[in-house]
Amino acid sequence: MSGAGKKIVDVAFKAGKTIDWEGMAKLLVSDEARKEFATLRRAFDEVNTQLQTKFSQEPEPIDWEYYRKGIGSRLVDIYKQAYDEVKIPQYVDNVTPQYKPKFDALLVELKEAEQKSLKESERLEKEIADVQELKMKLSTMTADEYFAKHPELKKKFDDEIRNDYWGY
Repeated sequence: MSGAGKKIVDVAFKAGKTIDWEGMAKLLVSDEARKEFATLRRAFDEVNTQLQTKFSQEPEPIDWEYYRKGIGSRLVDIYKQAYDEVKIPQYVDNVTPQYKPKFDALLVELKEAEQKSLKESERLEKEIADVQELKMKLSTMTADEYFAKHPELKKKFDDEIRNDYWGY
């Protein structure tokens, strides 16, 4: 295998070991996201397995002397010459430089989205706690206690009463 091909296999193998699949799986919320994530992981594992087995093996050297004894020297020399003339082109990676900046930009965008998501999660957790507290106190809460927590509603009701508007 060429040096570049071997390098690709090594990088893919190391990447497979450094990915925190369980950590990422814990962050998923919906069932659809979990299914897509499982599909992604299976595809990654299949490609990684192929890279490790199929494409990383060096071909076994041909024992030309063995064939010379059985077939004959002249025919084997023709095949050997043809085999030696075959040049397998070296892999030149010109895709990674094109997509590396795009990938880096997506990572930055991902971090920003993660921060927004964490802030929104905190806000929602606080709102859930407030609703649960309200639910617990609802049977014993007075209107003044409720309006103390929600002054905007107090203003709205006062305006409706003042303007003689009762909602119909």
